[in-house]
Amino acid sequence: MIDFWGRIPKILEEKGIRVFPGNTDSWGDCDSNAKILKSTIEKILLETKTEKVNIIAHSKGGIDSRYLIWKHGFDDKVASLTTISTPHHGSALADLIYNQKIFHSEMVKKVLEIFGKLYGDMNPDLYKVTYQLTTYRMKEFNESIGMNEKVYYQSLYTTMKNSLDDVMFFYSHRYLKNISGENDGFVGEYSAKWGKNVIKIEGGISHAEILDYKKRKISGINIPNIYIKIANELNKKGF
Repeated sequence: MIDFWGRIPKILEEKGIRVFPGNTDSWGDCDSNAKILKSTIEKILLETKTEKVNIIAHSKGGIDSRYLIWKHGFDDKVASLTTISTPHHGSALADLIYNQKIFHSEMVKKVLEIFGKLYGDMNPDLYKVTYQLTTYRMKEFNESIGMNEKVYYQSLYTTMKNSLDDVMFFYSHRYLKNISGENDGFVGEYSAKWGKNVIKIEGGISHAEILDYKKRKISGINIPNIYIKIANELNKKGF
C-alpha cells in the first residue's frame, strides 16, 4: 500500500511546521471533496485559533481546493494554495479513458465503485472524476473558476526525463509524450502550469514520486526538502 506523503509530514513537524491532512477521498469528485475540506479547515482553525491556512495540494487535490475556495467562499480562510502536479488544464489520459465506449458501461461503473471503496474512500466516484479531469471539462472549469485576489496561488510541477524514471508510469509517460510533450507520467507540463507563480522542480521526478512514497532520494533530491522550502518561502511572504 502506498504511504501517501511519505516522510514529508513528520519532517515538516520536526521543523516546527504544523501539518494537517485534508482527509479527502482520493477518488471523490470536486463537490464531495470540497465539502470535506471545508469541514476539515473549519476544525483546524478552531483548534489552532488562527484565521487562515496554507493548502499544499497534490494532483486533483489542487482542483478540489480551487473549487472549495470558489464554491464555499473560503478566500477569507485560505491564505495560499500551492498545487503540486495538478492537471489544471486536464489530462489527455482522462480523455483517452473517457472516450472509450466500454468505460460508460454499467459493469465498468460498478467495478470502479468497488475499487474506490477498496481503496478506502468514503464517497468514491471514479467515473465522474475521470470526466472532471478531461481537457474539455477542465476548460469549462477554468472559465468559471479562476484565481481569487485574496489568495496567493502557486503551481509546482515535475517531469520525467524518460519513461524508465518510474516504471509505474512507463506507458502513460510514453503516451503523453507523444500527445502533449513533457509530463510526469500523468500530468503534462502545459496542464500543470497555472497562474503567474509557476515553478518546475527539476530532476526527473514522477507524478507519484513527488509525494515521497518511496522514502528515498530521487535523482539526488531529498523530496521532503522541497516541501520545507515551500513552507519557508510562504512564511517569508507572510502566509
